Amino acid sequence: MSTIHSTRPRPGVRHLGPNWYATVMGTAIVASAGAALPARSPLLRDAYEAVWALAALALLALLVARATHWARHPDQARRHLADPAVAPFYGCLAMALMAVGGATLSVGSGVIGERAAVAADVVLWTGGTVIGLGAAAAIPYLMVTRHKVAADGASPVWLLPVVAPMVSAALGPALVPHLPAGQWRSAMVLGCYALFGMSLLATLVILPAVFSRLVHHGPLPLALTPTLFLVLGPLGQSTTAVNNLADAAQGAVAAPYAPAMAAFAVLYGVPVMGFALLWLALAGAMVVRAFRQGMGFAMTWWAFTFPLGTCVTGAAGLARHTGLPAFTGLATGLYALLVVAWAVAAARTLRGLVSGRLLEAPRPAPSVLPRATVRTT
Repeated sequence: MSTIHSTRPRPGVRHLGPNWYATVMGTAIVASAGAALPARSPLLRDAYEAVWALAALALLALLVARATHWARHPDQARRHLADPAVAPFYGCLAMALMAVGGATLSVGSGVIGERAAVAADVVLWTGGTVIGLGAAAAIPYLMVTRHKVAADGASPVWLLPVVAPMVSAALGPALVPHLPAGQWRSAMVLGCYALFGMSLLATLVILPAVFSRLVHHGPLPLALTPTLFLVLGPLGQSTTAVNNLADAAQGAVAAPYAPAMAAFAVLYGVPVMGFALLWLALAGAMVVRAFRQGMGFAMTWWAFTFPLGTCVTGAAGLARHTGLPAFTGLATGLYALLVVAWAVAAARTLRGLVSGRLLEAPRPAPSVLPRATVRTT
């Protein structure tokens, strides 16, 4: 007797959305945040370099896969742009490019050499900044003119396109010493400050809408609960930015401004880090509640990684400028949480890739964004 086995064709890249770039962001920040900590050892350095290499390979693979997606499935790609649940994730491409570029300079230079690392970072930071500026303008435009979002539709994912310029502001200062002295360095520092302000003010517009949605309409759907951690992104990244800019300002801008930037790094960074810890407690409590109600794995779990990593680099920057061991301890503790979150998300993602489940069409789920399908895979 012969037995006929029915086989289901493995899904391809049709449903590979821009949210997948979050895996690159979350992996790269593990390397760069670790390098920002004061602890040094050959073993740690090797570990950071291995994670950086993994992030770089993941970025290359995703760039190819997403290009294939656009070439073979342009209808689905356009549908993603028209979907208010998916379109904000287009900001992740810019941040993935810059995250790998920053990690290449801070970690990968020991592998490929400083000259190659600087060249790679220049290309990735420049490309990421241009794409990020485009996303920061285009996605809100689509939200206003094309997307249909109800009054209770505010979501933390709205932050993704407008946070990309803040990543530029945080990672751009590392390139300042490699620029010609004089106006080039000054323009880079002040340009990064402009990117900082652009992203910060846009974030201040969005955050009240997100909190108002939570208060008036209750918790997010289970699959979207991890996105509450996205709020940590602009908080930690802006703290990182002002501290990195304070370092880069020495010798790059006029004397009256460099000391002011150093003072601003602390006067801004400490209060914002305090609010980040408050939000971490709130988001953590909401995630625990969601777990108790049966929240399963989804690609939104990657929201636990990159935003938390920015808080690590922000706390490490405050430790440099204040000399307080408390900030070093905070950065180390947050980094431990980051590593655990990354390991869990990476393992579950690998399992989903092997099974093919994560490449299938997204499952319908109760949505805070009417007329859209929530991206849970």
